[in-house]
Formats: sequence, structure tokens, C-alpha cells
Amino acid sequence: MMRKKDPLRQYKEKRTFSKTPEPEGKKTTTTSKKPIFVIQKHDATSLHYDVRLEIDGVLKSWAVPKGPSMDPDVKHLAIETEDHPIEYAEFEGVIPQGQYGAGPVMIWDFGTYTNLRDDMTMAKSYADGKIEVWLDGQKLQGGFVLIQTKLGGNKKNWLLKKIDDTAADARRNPVSTEPNSAKTGRSMKQIINVGG
Repeated sequence: MMRKKDPLRQYKEKRTFSKTPEPEGKKTTTTSKKPIFVIQKHDATSLHYDVRLEIDGVLKSWAVPKGPSMDPDVKHLAIETEDHPIEYAEFEGVIPQGQYGAGPVMIWDFGTYTNLRDDMTMAKSYADGKIEVWLDGQKLQGGFVLIQTKLGGNKKNWLLKKIDDTAADARRNPVSTEPNSAKTGRSMKQIINVGG
């Protein structure tokens, strides 16, 4: 009998759970009627925003160095990272020094999303290299698209772009004007000082 591949294998191999407060990944569903998303501000080697979408029982993840933009004319690099467990959507705290991704993690935004490509599932959209979603978050609303570009021959390179819709606003920059946690209201400094 063939064993089912663990989609979180890479995530688990990179972490020592006796030393990090990050979740091990036992859940594959949420209580939400719609799929969830989370954007975590993460100050590891450099400050970036981890965009995560619930797809097939895991959080598909992309590191976006400049964070999301509300300007539909702006495209930001989004580097695909390993799948994260569903419970990671609730993680806000500090990954200790010496551990993979060491540094503070903030729940910068969270909510649910709707697949805008109603002709295909999210898993198929991901495989197709083009994901279009409508975010219903605390900070971000409206349509966003992730497009796999394979820049530099790397299939992990995608672009994140705001769709030109009623929520688009080139003057609004939530990355700079709304820096604190959407979950707790804490700043990165407060997360570091409390430790989780």
C-alpha cells in the first residue's frame, strides 16, 4: 500500500518543535465556512510579509518582501515557500534565535477569501500558476492575483498584484499606514517584548 505524501514534510523538517512555539500541524480544516487567508509580517533575515491561502488542508505560502499593494499598477515579487499548517494562521509570537525563520511574527491581516476563477478549483488554479481571489480581510479587501512568472528560471517566483476593482486605491498604502497586528493591535516591538 502506497503511503500518502505529507504536504507538511518540508515545514516539519525545518523546525524543532521542542524549541519553537510554532504549531506542529495536526489540523487540516478550519471552522470557517469559507477558506481562510492570513498575511503575517515576519522580521527574520529581512522584514517581509508571508501571504498564506488555505488550499486543500494547508496554507500555501509566499514571502512578499514589499508586502501587498492596493495599487493595481504595482506588481510585487512573491517567492513561494513551503506549505504551512492551518494552525499557523493563529500564530503570532517570536521564533527563537537559532531556529529556522528566527524573529517576530505578526498577524498583519486575516480573513476569508473567495476563488474568482469559478471555472476551476483553487488547487487547479495553483497548478495552473494563476490564482485570483477576493479577500475579505481586516485591512485588505478586493481582488488580488498571484501569477507564477518563473523569473530567472525559478518556478518559486510569482508576482502579487491588486486587481483593478472598486477596492483598488493607489493612494492607500496599508503596509506603512497600518503597521500593527490585525489580531491583537500589537506592534512588532510589543510582540518581541512579550515574546508571544
